[in-house]
Amino acid sequence: MAEILVLYYSRGGSVARLARQIARGIGEVPGMSARLRTVPPVAAVTQTSSPPVPEDGAPYVEIADLAECDGIVLGSPTRFGNMAAPVKHFLDGLGAEWVNGTLAGKPAAVFTSTASMHGGQESTLLSMQVPLLHHGCLIVGIPFTEPALSHTTTGGTPYGASHVAGAQDDPQPSDDEAHLARVLGRRVADIARRLAAP
Repeated sequence: MAEILVLYYSRGGSVARLARQIARGIGEVPGMSARLRTVPPVAAVTQTSSPPVPEDGAPYVEIADLAECDGIVLGSPTRFGNMAAPVKHFLDGLGAEWVNGTLAGKPAAVFTSTASMHGGQESTLLSMQVPLLHHGCLIVGIPFTEPALSHTTTGGTPYGASHVAGAQDDPQPSDDEAHLARVLGRRVADIARRLAAP
């Protein structure tokens, strides 16, 4: 069974919940499954290292995950219209994988969560696509042929799946957000399956 890496950083739970919806969508494509992984947190001054295994949730990503999977879906909360530092830190350490073409030709997509409707979702999604393009990934979005994209009043963009947590910091995706996350997962898995076909 082919796998799609769903790699994310989540602080309040919103991005992790979107990741699970994306994984559900991937699993709806015959012969495809999701590999959920997270990146460890970073700090300005490191006094102790992160434990080798997170206390809960997905395991930490390993470089082998990038090579073993047939596609990647990358998620991060928004930090001033950009990806969070742990995601950027992980991507910045992939020089050898860039040189070796580990991700070249693989489909890739992105997802995010913000506290407010205009909190930088689209710029965050675009910022995560740039390093994936440098790695030679084939960027997958959500086309407007998907009806939910035109009527959602919360998250969801053509650049990737998204969630608006709101003033109460609600990590639960709306019905439209969850649906669009599953759609994105299905699209990446379907494209990966087609690319692997003889």
